[in-house]
Order: sequence, then C-alpha cells, then structure tokens
Amino acid sequence: MKHFTKNTLLAAAAVALTLFQSCDSNDMDYDYSLMFPNAIVTVKPVTDGEKEYFYLQLNDEEKLWPEDNSYHPYKDKEVRAFVNFTETEMPAGVEGYSKAVKVNWLDSILTKRTVLFEEDENITVSQKYGNDPVEIYKDYWTNVEDGYLTLHFYTRWGNSGISHELNLVTGLNPEDPYEVRFTHNAHGDGTYYEGDGIVAFRLQDLPDTKGETVKLTLKYDSFDKEKTFEFDYCTREDWSSGGDTSSDGE
Repeated sequence: MKHFTKNTLLAAAAVALTLFQSCDSNDMDYDYSLMFPNAIVTVKPVTDGEKEYFYLQLNDEEKLWPEDNSYHPYKDKEVRAFVNFTETEMPAGVEGYSKAVKVNWLDSILTKRTVLFEEDENITVSQKYGNDPVEIYKDYWTNVEDGYLTLHFYTRWGNSGISHELNLVTGLNPEDPYEVRFTHNAHGDGTYYEGDGIVAFRLQDLPDTKGETVKLTLKYDSFDKEKTFEFDYCTREDWSSGGDTSSDGE
C-alpha cells in the first residue's frame, strides 16, 4: 500500500516556494505565475525503437510536446502531475500534438491503481481500508480525465507524523461495476488541523466500457454523512485494445 503524510501533499507549494526563494527579491520583473501549476497532466513515457521520450496528456484530446523530452522524469512510470508550462513554437517534423511547451516544472501527484474488495464475512470495507472522514472539493482538480480519477480533498491531521492511507475500492456493487468508494485510513493520527490533499487513481482495472460513456459513481464518508459524486467515464482508447503504457504510479 502507498501511504502519504501531510507534508507530501504540499509538493506543488514547495516547488513554488523554492522558485520564490531562488529569485532576486529586488527583481520586479519576475513572473510569479511560474510559482503555481497551470494544469494537471498525465506524464507518458514512450519507447519507439531505440528512441525514448515522454509527452504530456493535457486532457482526453490534447497532447503536449515538451521542448526538452529526451529524459524520463519518472523513468518508466506513467503518473499524474502538476505542471507549469509555457507554450512555444512546434518543432518542424513533429506531428500529432496540440501544442509544444516549455516545461517550467513538473511535480508528481500520488498515483495509484484501484483495489478490488473481495467479500469476506470476517472483515468489512471500513475495517480493511478505513472510514476516516474526508471532504472532496468540487473544483478544477477533481475530475475524470485520460482514464484517471483525480480527487482534490481535505481532511484532518495531527502532529504525530503518522502516514495516512488512501484507496479507491471497487467490486462493492455486483449490479454496478462502476460504483467505487474512496477510503481514508488515518491510522490513529490526531485531528488537530485541516489540510488539503490530491490523489489520482488509475481506472484501467474497471470493466471496459467499449467506447460508451457511463456514470462513474463515487461514494465516500464525509464529516457528517456518506456522500456521492457522479462523473462521466469512458475507458481510455489504448486500454480498450488491451494495451498498458506503464507500470503502476509512484
């Protein structure tokens, strides 16, 4: 299981702080828009014969060609990430991309596969994966794109440094395989502060929608009751053909 602490959720802010501290405080021309992400993307590694590179999937339709993509920022892993980019001129001979960009910085998001709950009379979903409350923001960062469910949420933290655990559980409704549950296990951490987090779940293990758009129903325990979100979901095209472009996330 992958875990996270409060500090790991502030990665984008840390990048921004580093940029801020590294610039000359007297430089009034500094572009402070570089401090913040202007998109969430999927970082996709590609091996084409002996050539290896990566590109950025901005949404279901748009592909970004990085100005310098001759390295693998996350090796062979496909992950969701915050990015700050600036549009540049498309190089000659490059086709199939929406735009070329200069990547000012990338910062990976915790990216996980779903977990299948296999019914066991001796244990419940809550006992196995936890039911500590969260609240999900209805904002730009919470979405289903490129085969991933990305969730922007907040929860409560203590000062213990205990790692929290997040999962997206499937297999809970025999009549609807697209009903999933977002779970949070604080592992006994205190509840002194509220803080944001972001996590992305790879939906490849859900049944193939065969090109159709279906309703993905997300359930979770908030601070006062169980809540439900609905998203439009269609299996990613390369997954429909049985392909897999990477290993698991982070």
